[in-house]
Amino acid sequence: MSKALRWSEKWFRFGLWLVAVVFASFLIGLGGTVVQNLPRVEHRVTLEDFMDKAAADQARAEIRQTGETRQVAQDQRDQAQLKFNAARANAQSARDTFNNWLATRAVTKRPEQDSELIARTQELDGLKAAERQALAAVEKEQQVLLDAQQAEARAQRRLQALQEAATDTFQREQRSQELRVFAYRLALTLPLLGVAGWLFAKKRQSTWWPFVWGFIYFALFAFFVELVPYLPSYGGYVRYIVGILITVLVGRYAIVALNRYLERQKAAEAMPDVERRKELSYDTALARLAKKVCPGCERPVDLTNTAIDFCPHCGICLFDHCQQCNERKSAFARFCHACGAAARAQG
Repeated sequence: MSKALRWSEKWFRFGLWLVAVVFASFLIGLGGTVVQNLPRVEHRVTLEDFMDKAAADQARAEIRQTGETRQVAQDQRDQAQLKFNAARANAQSARDTFNNWLATRAVTKRPEQDSELIARTQELDGLKAAERQALAAVEKEQQVLLDAQQAEARAQRRLQALQEAATDTFQREQRSQELRVFAYRLALTLPLLGVAGWLFAKKRQSTWWPFVWGFIYFALFAFFVELVPYLPSYGGYVRYIVGILITVLVGRYAIVALNRYLERQKAAEAMPDVERRKELSYDTALARLAKKVCPGCERPVDLTNTAIDFCPHCGICLFDHCQQCNERKSAFARFCHACGAAARAQG
């Protein structure tokens, strides 16, 4: 913000810049909402759209059914395993008891214990049979579980094959849809950028400049934030090419603007001193002097040197003397800082 502006004018300009920012923020919010909703103008394609629906539904139903069967078989196998473990433990315990009893009988050799030997042997055979029966139940449930797992795996493979068959078509359609949606976004944001460029070139210093700059900020945000991330990549070629084109356009504008500025400066420096100072606005001249540069050519000048009254680069008058008190003063000042007399009219 220029130091030459009046205090109230500084605050007014600050408030107007705030208006520009607020205006831009509302436009950005509205534009962002529109851009985000643009994909809704088309049906969002999914992989399911390109698969055999009947075969896919059948495979998924089979996966669900075999999954339930597998879970039931898993639970029943676990229960059967517990029963088998218990039967095996009982048989092992009875076998140990029987072996101990046999060792005792071998020592005593009492014939009256033959009937008990037969009974204990039969009991042990029964426990062994129960163990084998429990093991058979475990093996049966393991077979059911294995069948369910294999059936589920087959259904998964069929579904995966259907998905793989539809993937290429889906990806092509998805890319086409993304390009169409990008074209919608481009058709929306590119005219905004063009209007913003025209406003920047023609209206940025007009009376309504806060709204002009607000629209410019909005257009730049819409293009570089709302559009650029959706640029198709194609291995990076598109984004690099677009970046090169934008850089060339901006660079060309900057080069042309610089050459025009230098031409204007040369033409201005060729004008008489009085006319040159008439072309400079009061605020612009004071702002450049505050930066210790010549108001005419904008080159650095030692303004603290009282021996310098004219710019050594372009020759414009920087300091003159008051007609009333002969005090040395700025040639661009409207009044003498020493006596308050009005500066003499130029021309």
